[in-house]
Amino acid sequence: MQEQGCSQAESRDRTEDALLKAKAERRLSITALICTLNEEESLPHVLPRIPDWVDEVLLVDGHSRDRTVEVARELRPNIRVVYQPGEGKGDALRYGIQQATGDIIVTLDADGQTNPENMADFVNPLLNGYDFSKGSRFLNLRPNITPTRRFGNWMFTVLTNMLFGTRYTDLCAGYNAFWKRIYEKLDPDGTSFLDEPTINIKIKKAGLRVVEVPQPDVGRITGKGKNHNLRQGWRILKNILRERFRG
Repeated sequence: MQEQGCSQAESRDRTEDALLKAKAERRLSITALICTLNEEESLPHVLPRIPDWVDEVLLVDGHSRDRTVEVARELRPNIRVVYQPGEGKGDALRYGIQQATGDIIVTLDADGQTNPENMADFVNPLLNGYDFSKGSRFLNLRPNITPTRRFGNWMFTVLTNMLFGTRYTDLCAGYNAFWKRIYEKLDPDGTSFLDEPTINIKIKKAGLRVVEVPQPDVGRITGKGKNHNLRQGWRILKNILRERFRG
């Protein structure tokens, strides 16, 4: 086990070395984008683990009622905080992408399900010709999610693959990296609903190069999820069908 741990650490170091070299040569900047709503207990498990080579940490807050923003600034004094104009994660993601200053944007979950230390695995494919790196919790992995959520994700993923000719293994993962310049292709009028399932469909429709990256998922660290399963599922289904019949 110790040798395996050393091997993984060495592999991570090599991956980050390659990233840093390419980042310096091409003078690229990277934004870590995190959307929050009442996540003061989770942020201590997330923000300190963001790599030093990230140029901007952007927190889009949904007007939290707890100390989310205060805790974020205590943990990372140079963090940039903005408040989303509307409601819901799709609105927060769209606003965060618009506000980000980096050439590359990496989206992370605030609840600890996404490990910031794996960020290089998502950025490196972009430096090698891909437009979008999407996380997959089911790519040779066994995520810590409930059977209901597992079934729902499987159903929507299969439906998306059938309707759009994709070969995704996960439609709803929150760990993604992409070039900011592709934003105009995903949301040309600046008003689309950009949750993860919709983004994954739009990148296929736009003809962009996408690769899936294994995303280990240990589950939410603290508290309870914000989404109601049935309500969220219905919204995802409507978005899939809307994108299928939209020109």
